[in-house]
Amino acid sequence: MTRPHAYVVVLCALMLASCLLLAQQNAPTPQFNTQGIPPPPGSPTPTPARMTFFVTSVGLGKGGNLGGLAGADAHCQTLAAAVGAGGKTWHAYLSTQARPGRPAVNARERIGTGPWFNWSFAQLGQPQNAVISGDLGELHGDTLVQAQRGSNLFKQSARNEHGKLINGIGDTPPIQHEILTGSKWDGRAYTDDADHTCNNWTSNSRGSAQVGHSDRIGNGSSWNSSNATKGCSQADLESTGGAGLFYCFAIN
Repeated sequence: MTRPHAYVVVLCALMLASCLLLAQQNAPTPQFNTQGIPPPPGSPTPTPARMTFFVTSVGLGKGGNLGGLAGADAHCQTLAAAVGAGGKTWHAYLSTQARPGRPAVNARERIGTGPWFNWSFAQLGQPQNAVISGDLGELHGDTLVQAQRGSNLFKQSARNEHGKLINGIGDTPPIQHEILTGSKWDGRAYTDDADHTCNNWTSNSRGSAQVGHSDRIGNGSSWNSSNATKGCSQADLESTGGAGLFYCFAIN
């Protein structure tokens, strides 16, 4: 190759590189959400693909009879799959009490280790509104410092799988902030003789269930252990501000 031809080749290469760099600088910035995941093609909204927590948008309609833990987990999985998050394994945040031949199950021991994020992940308000918790200790206030700081699960972060808030105190009825857990504040099962789990989530008549308040208003303002329901029927749950909803966490 002659020297003039070499100069031409080099000049063309430099011009091409400059054009590519200019095009890259002038290109519109990709609309990623704060999880680093682009929205689905043609969608103006962030993808919920990395959602790892939600409150069920609907219950099973059978009061405290959720079909046991297996039925509740299946409900979480179905709702998650409907919004594109079915690739994860979902468990309901529910405890069960000991029965002859069957040990108790603690809700905190069946939801993985975190961290957990809601659907919006900082798209609707400040970033802290999307982070539920970094780990189990933070979620339950295991240490004095964690207990004083409090969980980041409150009304603005306790959203359903569609990113919607749960109706709480002060909102237009129906109020649905009573969330089934069957758990104590530390996320563990009750050990007394009373029924705190609607017979381990199989009864829609006799018994009672411990609930938390998703808006953390009233009766101790606990997200997972505020008060007991009047009974286990759907009407009983609705009469005190519930709807048979529960928390779902991705364990992976």
